[in-house]
Amino acid sequence: MSRALTHRRILAIAVPIVISNATVPLLGLVDTGVVGQLGAAEPIGAVAIGALILSSVYWICGFLRMGTTGMTSQALGAEDMGEVAALLQRGLLVGFGFGLAVIVLQWPLFIGAFALSPATPEVEAMARSYMAIRVWSAPATIALYAVTGWLIAHERSRAVLALQVWMNGLNILLDVVFVLGLGWGVEGVAIATFLAEWTGLALGLWLCRAGLRRLGLPAILDPLRIKRMISVNGDILIRTVALQSVVVTFMFWGAGFGNVELAANQVLMQFVSLVAFALDGFAFSSETLVGQAMGRKDQAGLRRAALMTSGQGAVAAVLMALAFAVFGGPIIDLLTTAPEVRAEARVYLPYMILGTVIALPGWMLDGIFIGATRSRDMRNMMLLSFGLYLLAAFPLMSAFGNHGLWMALIFSWIMRGITLGSRYPALERAAS
Repeated sequence: MSRALTHRRILAIAVPIVISNATVPLLGLVDTGVVGQLGAAEPIGAVAIGALILSSVYWICGFLRMGTTGMTSQALGAEDMGEVAALLQRGLLVGFGFGLAVIVLQWPLFIGAFALSPATPEVEAMARSYMAIRVWSAPATIALYAVTGWLIAHERSRAVLALQVWMNGLNILLDVVFVLGLGWGVEGVAIATFLAEWTGLALGLWLCRAGLRRLGLPAILDPLRIKRMISVNGDILIRTVALQSVVVTFMFWGAGFGNVELAANQVLMQFVSLVAFALDGFAFSSETLVGQAMGRKDQAGLRRAALMTSGQGAVAAVLMALAFAVFGGPIIDLLTTAPEVRAEARVYLPYMILGTVIALPGWMLDGIFIGATRSRDMRNMMLLSFGLYLLAAFPLMSAFGNHGLWMALIFSWIMRGITLGSRYPALERAAS
């Protein structure tokens, strides 16, 4: 039976997720801050480029988290508990498979990535050292997407919080020990992440042990269920590649303006991460609640879930923008001791303050469409938004340099909201 949808229920899902997600950019802040104490721009840029390349490859597999949440929520709404368990096990198999593929293909992946990046030889050498260590935790990292998605669908956001606090807390502790204590530099950051990710997977499997009951291969490999999983996840994969391409091109093109601009952009991208992960807390609520309503064929419940989660997300976005306006400068100073990077990051801080509010519609609609498993719309609208971003970026960069690059990034956020919003009426009709 469905439970009453209240603001308290939404917050019970969202708040632990917001806290949980806040630990992820906090890790980025610590990574940047620790290497920033070395007093040079190159280590900051190396961690930025290395982490960006790996995170982009991993987050291409983010379809696994999103698809698992959407399909599991709908199975819960339809009270199909056998499929609920099977979805977790399918997700883990896919996660391990993709992780092993990343390890096997690491050299062509890295060569291709650096061919696109105009980073200096010093930055590239440090980034390669970082990536050569961290890539070995790829199976754990990608499999965790399935674990997290399954827990979110069950509204077990406190379990997700416990998982993230463990992983990122351990990572931060090891960062300090390995880099500042033992002097291992960029390699120390990578080793800390490697250890945290594998222990995180072990904890995640324990948290979702109820979904690991023996089902047998016929249930797990049901052809019709596999076909739907491939369809939904394939569309989300294409959407995610386009979305990550925006982030990757932003960082790579920023590197072309110089090491100081690259480091400043990396510092401010930690603000972007804070916004993304905070709004994702409310978007994840919409994934779960919209998905359950879709599974019940409850059009009114779907609309109520979409409106209530988006309203709470709007409040969070405005509060974050105000916080950046007041505390943005001191936060920048905490992240780096390089005077030229501090000054440059302050120049572009207003874009981040404005973008915090502008980004809201796109993030919330992503959650709504994931819960409804309207993956084809997500794919098509993201491809359209990416194309418009490219058309805007080149003339803006030519005219305004790094300022133009930030303008193009914000423009891409606007287009995400407009294009997905145009498809929302069709989503509601599908629920009935």
